Amino acid sequence: MPKSRQSKSATARVTRDLLERSPIPSPSSNDDKDERGRVLVVGGEVSLPGAVVLAGIAALRAGAGKLQIATCRSIAPLVGVTVPESLSLGLDETIDGTISASSVPSLAPLIENADALLIGPGMKGQDEEKRFVKGLLAISTGVRVVLDAGALHALGDDPTLLHAVTDTAIITPHAKEMARILEIDAREVTRNPERIAAEAAANLNAIVALKGAETFIATPEGELFCYDSGDVGLATSGSGDTLAGVVAGLAARGASPRDATLWAVFLHGSAGNRLAKRIGRVGYLARELLDEIPIVMRRA
Repeated sequence: MPKSRQSKSATARVTRDLLERSPIPSPSSNDDKDERGRVLVVGGEVSLPGAVVLAGIAALRAGAGKLQIATCRSIAPLVGVTVPESLSLGLDETIDGTISASSVPSLAPLIENADALLIGPGMKGQDEEKRFVKGLLAISTGVRVVLDAGALHALGDDPTLLHAVTDTAIITPHAKEMARILEIDAREVTRNPERIAAEAAANLNAIVALKGAETFIATPEGELFCYDSGDVGLATSGSGDTLAGVVAGLAARGASPRDATLWAVFLHGSAGNRLAKRIGRVGYLARELLDEIPIVMRRA
């Protein structure tokens, strides 16, 4: 791993009081859906259509005004019916059921008109997908970029990929994904999440939300935050897709990459806490987090 440019900084807890210093942009009563922000979610293998569904709905629940989802052509109609509020675009796919790198040019017009681009939900990081992600990032200027799940694998091949992104990109890895990016043992990440998040943010030139029992958020400028109020129930299938969608939705609304990430982690964790009280610490579903997001946001 390259030597970090990170300067030492105290870790601040992500609390309601901290977030009140950087409120989410408030929509005007005259705003239309375009002014509330346009999100483009790109991802999904044929075997994982639900991930882009969760991420897309999460972006809308975070207050974005317009949603577009681009996924494998054979599952795009299913996604469109499941999320009738979105435009659903079918992309070329491989015989293995992954998005083909040849689809990159067809996404250029959508990216040009998007305020936030989320890449990766429902992708496993196969070689063709890595080529697709690299091609997509090359044309993603002027849009806020969020990378999650399988899209993160491309950073392992080229840690400089995000240096050319116009605005600071956001990545949302868990420990195993972070280890894969940095080519280190996952146990090192779990032993030293604070240091790893800080060094990765500096070296990758990205806001890093390193998910875990405690989630550490680091910026390339050396700021470091910790959200430690979540609970074990958030460690469930689809939870990460939901978090990434909330990040993208807030970024599309005009929150800075740093603030969108901090708020998203707080909203996601607080939504889980509400479900834990009502349903139980474990056993609630990622899709149940979605309805809680606007309630927590309203009370924040």
